[in-house]
Amino acid sequence: MGMTILVLGATGKTGRRVVRQLRADGNEVRAASRSGEVRFDWTDPQTWAGVVDGAKAVYLIAPDDPEPIEAFVTQAVRAGVERFVVLSGRGIDHAEGRFGPGMVEAERAVAASGVGWTVLRANNFNQNFTEDLWHEPLLAGRLALPMGAVGESFVDVHDIAEVAALTLTGDGHFGQVYELSGPESLTFAEAVRVISKVSGRTIEYVELSPAEYQAEVLAEGYPAEVAELLGVMFELMRAGNLTAPTDTVEKLLGRPATTFAEYAVQAWSGTSA
Repeated sequence: MGMTILVLGATGKTGRRVVRQLRADGNEVRAASRSGEVRFDWTDPQTWAGVVDGAKAVYLIAPDDPEPIEAFVTQAVRAGVERFVVLSGRGIDHAEGRFGPGMVEAERAVAASGVGWTVLRANNFNQNFTEDLWHEPLLAGRLALPMGAVGESFVDVHDIAEVAALTLTGDGHFGQVYELSGPESLTFAEAVRVISKVSGRTIEYVELSPAEYQAEVLAEGYPAEVAELLGVMFELMRAGNLTAPTDTVEKLLGRPATTFAEYAVQAWSGTSA
């Protein structure tokens, strides 16, 4: 395509895979993060000019703080950026400002930018069970959450990366909000059973009340504001906003979305030792 694509958060769960996918497809990529190939820091505007200069497309992962986003988008457009693909959260439109203010502002800012934009609203990632929130508890043999029997159609980050690469380089995606999920809905208890079976580990899922969950999070040393934010996240999830699978991944990529079982076999097989 002959253009430079800027990937923010290029060392993160989706960002590094987006970089890999774009480069495999032959694109010129500028991989930017606080500790990656090119330095970018949302809190340091002096790092912005160098990453946007000459870029024509941006994969944007918003910071938690919405304050710098509009200024960055404006600067990027002035530098010649012609399209944005924003990673957002599925169900964010039900959050009423209580969760994900950075994602909400990123969606708003690119829609008002005057250039092409696409929003990817994703479910919780399969890889949250291996690279983030729930990995350490699973290794310890106990995942305790306030979810009840509400299902979640977890999405694989490799699928997100492929969709991001497609929308960053392909035609027909401007102005679209794509909801990305896996192909089936599982409760957290079911997901834990899949991981336990594949890995050979004994892992218990424990159902907590919201108050019990907050107490455990605080006891682990997290700040009160983080405990409150996680509580809101699970409240939104318990409302069923992330339950029903979408067929967006399959429609866009022309293949079925990755199942949770496929992810588990790849990520957890042989980890019991």
